[in-house]
Amino acid sequence: MYTIERQQKILQLVRQHKVIKLVTLTKEFNVSMETIRRDIHQLAQEKKIEKFYGGVKYIEPVEGLIDSRFDQQINEKIAIAKTCAELVENGECIFLDSGTTTYQIAQFLLEKKNVTVITNSLPIAFDLIGSNLDVMIIGGKIRHSEKSVTSNDFLFHFKHLNINKAFICTSGITLQKGISDFNMDEAITRKEIINISQTVYVATDASKFNKNVAIQVCPIDMVDMIITDDTLDPDTIKRFYEAGVQLKIVNTTTS
Repeated sequence: MYTIERQQKILQLVRQHKVIKLVTLTKEFNVSMETIRRDIHQLAQEKKIEKFYGGVKYIEPVEGLIDSRFDQQINEKIAIAKTCAELVENGECIFLDSGTTTYQIAQFLLEKKNVTVITNSLPIAFDLIGSNLDVMIIGGKIRHSEKSVTSNDFLFHFKHLNINKAFICTSGITLQKGISDFNMDEAITRKEIINISQTVYVATDASKFNKNVAIQVCPIDMVDMIITDDTLDPDTIKRFYEAGVQLKIVNTTTS
């Protein structure tokens, strides 16, 4: 197993258990304590986990500026985006959420015909200017940190939209609490879109699983499918499948 692969799996375990002993990690990966200490040192430097004597604990993330997240898990996001774009048929009206994964979808839609893209993402809208796609941006309040537009029925009449497929981002996803986000305005906008869309896809890399953040967007049963990458740990995949959740796992090595 490559070092980066082992570190990713360590992070997944720590995220899942919140606190874990170093000796448990040595047994899990069948490596020396020195190897685990080097992995932990690297992850701690990246501020993904916190060390303590004999073990590590997970650091709950806080939302950062969207610009700082564009390059995170970029291979996974591109692979997910390609798969999402393949689901879009000519002639459809779709919604692309504000987020770094849904941002990647736009580039793979350029050859589609008669597709209308509705979005609250300013970067997506700007990138599609001059393309053959019809673009609508929802009206409302600009959220500077996310370069997005948040809205509600007082500012924008969502009921007039006829969305075939919505591609939604999330900051956290669990079986118990469903889809969650850091910001109330963003959550309200996503709720509105989910309620009026015929099919709802959540496009998210594996790092968002098993996390609840501040505000629930919707229960898991309001989502038709979750599209994620193959770094998602098998235990989580099994639990979601057993709960009846439709998961599409994208192979990041060939996408």
